Amino acid sequence: MTGTDTGVGKSVVAAAICASLTARGMRVAAFKPVVTGLEQTPSASWPADHELLAAAAGGRQAPGEVTPYTFCKPVSPHLASELEEKAIDPTRVVAAARAVADGADVLVCEGVGGLLVPITIDLSVRDLAVDLGLPVVVVARTGLGTISHSLLTVEAARAAGLRVAGVVMSPWPERPGPIETSNRATVEQLAAVRVSPMPWTSPAELAAAGDTLPIDDWL
Repeated sequence: MTGTDTGVGKSVVAAAICASLTARGMRVAAFKPVVTGLEQTPSASWPADHELLAAAAGGRQAPGEVTPYTFCKPVSPHLASELEEKAIDPTRVVAAARAVADGADVLVCEGVGGLLVPITIDLSVRDLAVDLGLPVVVVARTGLGTISHSLLTVEAARAAGLRVAGVVMSPWPERPGPIETSNRATVEQLAAVRVSPMPWTSPAELAAAGDTLPIDDWL
């Protein structure tokens, strides 16, 4: 899972996929290489990303098993590492992802921000996807600007040889207007990839939201 930018709802979509697959009885492993911004006051309803993913995956993982690195500052991982003087080891990141995937039916790996965000100067989110051999699902906004952001992300993924399984636009409004409808159709046509809407959801309704997505096709 990657986003066209930070704050596009990538963690919510990743959690919805985890919850949907878990509800089917599948053994889901959730992974996020780095979680930053823990000094920010959490939402009353939405926990930190690694806690959200752990719960959505059925509680078979502790939050600390979802991610090998956590930081307080709400900044890019490579900068958080520098500011907090805690080095990120790329080898450990890849090994941790493979370890949580061992014995699972599905690994849902959520990146950090966009596809080219540096986890370290030598390891981007895209590099991690390549190292793990994972297809990519792109999470994008629904409104103005999303066409360019989506197409750039898809192009960057394909340039590295990654398969783009799909694009999710979220949160999809109950009554989409002309811009949302056009954005979805335009990205789908120009990127030659299915664009799926996912409605606004809550932690209690994640599985239902995930059920609206073409997860079987992605798998």
